Amino acid sequence: MIESSSSTSSSTPQTSTDESSSDKDQETVSQHHNKRLQKMMNLMLPQMLAVLLQPVGRRYIKCDREGSYRQIWKDYCAENCTYPANYFHRRYRMRRELFLRILKDIEAYDEYIVQRKDCCGRLGCSSIQKITVAVHILAYGLSVDHCDEYQKIGESTVIESLKHFCEAVIALYDGQYLRSPNEQDIACLLQEGEERGFVGMLGSLDCMHWEWKNCPTAWHGTHRSHHHKPTLILEAVASKDLWIWHAFFQMSSSHNDVNVLDHSPLLNSLIHGRMPPVNYTMNGRQHTLGYYLSDGIYPQWATMMQTITHPTTRKERLFAKKQEAVRKDVERAFGILQIRWGITQGTVRYWKKDDICNVMKTCIILHNMINEDEHDIDVERRRPPPDETISPLEYTRNPAILVAHISSRLSKIHNI
Repeated sequence: MIESSSSTSSSTPQTSTDESSSDKDQETVSQHHNKRLQKMMNLMLPQMLAVLLQPVGRRYIKCDREGSYRQIWKDYCAENCTYPANYFHRRYRMRRELFLRILKDIEAYDEYIVQRKDCCGRLGCSSIQKITVAVHILAYGLSVDHCDEYQKIGESTVIESLKHFCEAVIALYDGQYLRSPNEQDIACLLQEGEERGFVGMLGSLDCMHWEWKNCPTAWHGTHRSHHHKPTLILEAVASKDLWIWHAFFQMSSSHNDVNVLDHSPLLNSLIHGRMPPVNYTMNGRQHTLGYYLSDGIYPQWATMMQTITHPTTRKERLFAKKQEAVRKDVERAFGILQIRWGITQGTVRYWKKDDICNVMKTCIILHNMINEDEHDIDVERRRPPPDETISPLEYTRNPAILVAHISSRLSKIHNI
């Protein structure tokens, strides 16, 4: 018994020594590990801070642009395309031949529309994709995100494509499809008016409103009226074939039709005697100034013909019926413009007024181009001679009109 106790007592110091040495080893390893971790943190911390301080870049989404281009070509432009001509006309608002003509002209005018390679050497969006996006936005009023699903075009490219498309259409076709009537046009308009019972008529005049959703809040007071929402006003003159001869678009809705007319280039032509020369005979009297059919809000000038508000005789009732029927030409033109180009029917979401004006002007030019392409319209009459610019008409200034205009304004101010 004595021997066993002595052996037990002798083994106790050995065990305690082993435990203390293992604790020291663990502490040494832990210190070494902490030093390595601290060293790694010191090396990685500047890199982590640099990454955190960098601005967040755009997310790159790899879209199959080439496949989208091949699909559009196969669906609409190939020789044996998937969809027939009536489908193309319904979805593009025009015939395929007219679309390809516009495509060719814009490619020759604007390098942005032409397909190019990006910085990585990959081909970008084709011209057909860019113009298809622009036409679909105008036709349906689509959002930018909606265009990415089929055409595979990003947001910034869609916005730039629409902007370049509008600028190119205005630059290429404004002089032909939204010009003032020349001498030959006036002769045809006078003949058309005479056949309808209005000798000397040059068209019908009216205004329409387009709601501006993203109008700056500070401008709401000047861009709201009885519509209770910010809008912009389009003043237009249209003929029987729904051709829009005059378009003035930029005034806020706090103005009425008469205020818009005060700022319109059409009024400047009237009061400064720069109206096109018109010669016709009515009731045995010779006249040299044409007129437009309008509603009752416009002033009773020689160049504005309103209906009779309360007709009493049979002749007055017949005149009122005819005037109100023919005056609907411009309202029909507005209706077709809004149905054909859906962006003008809803609310416009752009911020800059210049961009909105370009969109409206583009829609009107395309409206006239489609009318010429599809209806029984004398194309040669609307087309300038080749390699020749249309010379301006010789206007004769008539100070009497300016004096009469100033006198009418003074009388209205006096009555107020």
